[in-house]
Amino acid sequence: MKYEPTTILSVVSEGIEKNETGIYSAVKRDGKWIETTIDDFNQMVHDLAMGLYELGVRKGDKVSLHAENSTEWLVIDQAILSLGAVVVPIYTTQPGEQIKYILENSEAKVHFVSNDEVFAETKPLIKGVENVKAIISILGSNHNKLKTFDDILEIGHKKGEEDPNLFDKLRSDVQPDDLATLIYTSGTTGVPKGVMLTHNNIAGNALASHEIFPFDPKEHDEPKVLSYLPLAHMFERTASYIYAYVGVPPYYIDEVEEIRDDFQTVKPIYMVTVPRLLEKIVTGIKVKGQEFSGLKKQLYYWAVNLAEEYDPEDPPASWKWKIADKLVYAKIREMFGGNLVGLNVGGAALSPNIARFMNGIGIYCGLGYGLTETSPVLTGPPVGELRIGSSGKPLVDVELKIAEDGEILAKGPNIMKGYYKMPEKTEEAIDKDGWFHTGDIGHIDEDGWLFVTDRKKSLFKLSTGKYVAPQPIENALVNSGFIEQAVVVGSEHKFCGALIVPNWENMKKRFKSTGHDFPEDNPTENKYVIKRIQKEIDKVNEELSKWEKVKKFKLLKDQFTIDDGEITPTLKIKRNVINEKYKEQIDSIYAEEEEES
Repeated sequence: MKYEPTTILSVVSEGIEKNETGIYSAVKRDGKWIETTIDDFNQMVHDLAMGLYELGVRKGDKVSLHAENSTEWLVIDQAILSLGAVVVPIYTTQPGEQIKYILENSEAKVHFVSNDEVFAETKPLIKGVENVKAIISILGSNHNKLKTFDDILEIGHKKGEEDPNLFDKLRSDVQPDDLATLIYTSGTTGVPKGVMLTHNNIAGNALASHEIFPFDPKEHDEPKVLSYLPLAHMFERTASYIYAYVGVPPYYIDEVEEIRDDFQTVKPIYMVTVPRLLEKIVTGIKVKGQEFSGLKKQLYYWAVNLAEEYDPEDPPASWKWKIADKLVYAKIREMFGGNLVGLNVGGAALSPNIARFMNGIGIYCGLGYGLTETSPVLTGPPVGELRIGSSGKPLVDVELKIAEDGEILAKGPNIMKGYYKMPEKTEEAIDKDGWFHTGDIGHIDEDGWLFVTDRKKSLFKLSTGKYVAPQPIENALVNSGFIEQAVVVGSEHKFCGALIVPNWENMKKRFKSTGHDFPEDNPTENKYVIKRIQKEIDKVNEELSKWEKVKKFKLLKDQFTIDDGEITPTLKIKRNVINEKYKEQIDSIYAEEEEES
């Protein structure tokens, strides 16, 4: 079905009527879960909107939000939108200079921060940002110039009593084509670009995406979803509107390192994720088998291997699966809380092995595709269908085509209005016929399923003339329990090389199991570590074309991090940063090649 133009406010309001749990959302703080009822949530949205109105926020004004996921984040979002104002979310990991740029470029009138710790890096820079008239701390502050969230609620509550019809009037003035948000893409190159998304861009995308969500809240006694991806990213944010629409409360964790415990406490039926978390979890599941011995170990790995060979079009014999399920899979599902029906994965390519494994153990795992500029979802697997390696089929109202050079082009009601104050960049992204150029390479099979190969800018050419898509190779490498991160290099060289960050925890376990001492001083130069990594690379190379094989590699001791600017907040590699920062290590991979020439 096609959807009539609508607003985010309408989608959320309609969903609140369906919510039978009584809880709008919950957040974990200091180890405790704090649930917020629907009535309290609605009251806070009303009061905060009126409080912001008293601060001078009007339709079209920009309000920035620099905070971790929380119920307050959702309240602030809905309050800003209720005024017809524009939400400008900022990642908590964004560096201070970028935040200053975003505040100035967006002309934000009011700036929200979660606490003094998050505000610390921005504080010395924000004094020069004249357009910011008020800074509000969500959880309180020691800075006397900052207003508090509670103060604004109190001001707004009084305003609501004085003018009880104002809130509803302002909300009714919000139209589908009104700008709802400016999302500054963290990007892997250049300065952040402000993606302009309207209410209908996002609301329509939420409704269309809802059609492919693999769960029905009515089939569960206490439906809950778990959330850890930043709400500043459109994937999680649009998901939050879908949760509201179907009436399921999201539970926001505070530390991703504690997610295994959170699975047990919350017992979610669903979550969205990026591939990296799943890769880590599945690696941990595989390594767990090393704790067993004898027949128990053999059965465990028989079941694991059976799951990794899962094919939705040719599932394993029922008797095999029932045995594996009783002995192994049921226990693995308990690690996810026991109620998890499904996962939707986005943000990057998902290793086919991970997809097979998750579906093989009885947890639906579907891969979707989209970008911030597309609100974000373009494709996903239709309910009841799955094709390993594919990102699914286009959503309702979305059109896709493949350009002559292999680039994926898209049209639909979810395509952004453009980049804020960047008309030239907008023209580069959206051609005269209205097609958005995604920057990704892929193909569509005869049944309409999309397969994404890599970012157009990530492709590189060897000196032999062969083109290499690094991401699939990297995904295969990190599927090893001994490899934490991998970056494939080789542009203008004869062969592919790689920078490898080993999984040191698993490596230490291997040394211990063989009775050897782990080389703490210089593990990257240890011959046994190098030999182990070479063995893992050899396994991957077996499945690659001759020119894609990783012939040499360099080990790195420390992981690539968001704080060091090496990966984005959604864990994508910033290749230009890596190539520059690790030039010496990359050059060493090709030193002999240079000598030969």
